[in-house]
Amino acid sequence: MPTDPRELVARLRAAGCVYAEDEARLLIEAAADDDDLARMLGLRVDGEPLEHVLGWAEFDGLRIRVGAGVFVPRRRTVFLVETAWAGIPRFSPDRALRVLDLCCGSGAAGAALEARAEAAGVLVEVHAADLEPAAVAMARTNLSHPERVTEGDLFEAVPRDYLGRFDVILANAPYVPTDELAFMPVEARDHEPRSALDGGPGGTALHERIARDAPAWLAPDGRLLIETSVRQAATTRAFVAASGLDARILHSDEFDATLVEGAATRFEGAARVGGVG
Repeated sequence: MPTDPRELVARLRAAGCVYAEDEARLLIEAAADDDDLARMLGLRVDGEPLEHVLGWAEFDGLRIRVGAGVFVPRRRTVFLVETAWAGIPRFSPDRALRVLDLCCGSGAAGAALEARAEAAGVLVEVHAADLEPAAVAMARTNLSHPERVTEGDLFEAVPRDYLGRFDVILANAPYVPTDELAFMPVEARDHEPRSALDGGPGGTALHERIARDAPAWLAPDGRLLIETSVRQAATTRAFVAASGLDARILHSDEFDATLVEGAATRFEGAARVGGVG
């Protein structure tokens, strides 16, 4: 077993790891001893996502717990969090902003909102739902109220007591077209649940379902935010508009991320950084 960092870097680079130096450092820091380092290196060389090997993923300045069978949060989803956070000052400081993190995976987006709100002294009540049992179990470790994380298919997982009560619904639903799954990196294709990746034939099947049902779950001034892609944004926007929400496309060059935002009331003005549509 190589203990010299240079040897670890060489093994990782030979396995195709682009950021081999950084990964070697993280593995060394995380390993309890040489045997543990050998185990972790073996998993990584065999294609296990680094985040699964470490047991955490960096997201919006947090270490989010992840593990086998759980979708690894991507940096671009921070734009989803930032957009939701930008709307929080509209709400009264004496009541909690009620948020639903739909298709929550590890609960990263909801946890990031909780952390931002705690730092700012803002009241936020985060609920989360996912289809995958492993994701639900992991999200319960990342969110401050595990009892608010439920398992099921989209809104079917959410208690009906919350109809018409969510100020913000976040949805990082899968949007990879089924025929393109085979071309994804092996880390995602072989180690993340298919249900977290497969968006149906055009990649927007779940977006259509979410947009159709979301208005019933939104508060009168609520917002729906769906992560999507540049090429799918117009389709996703059309679904959101068809549901009766005022819809627009938002894009961030910084995060290389695209969202569709649907409002239960009309938007005030059109100015937004990096926005289109």
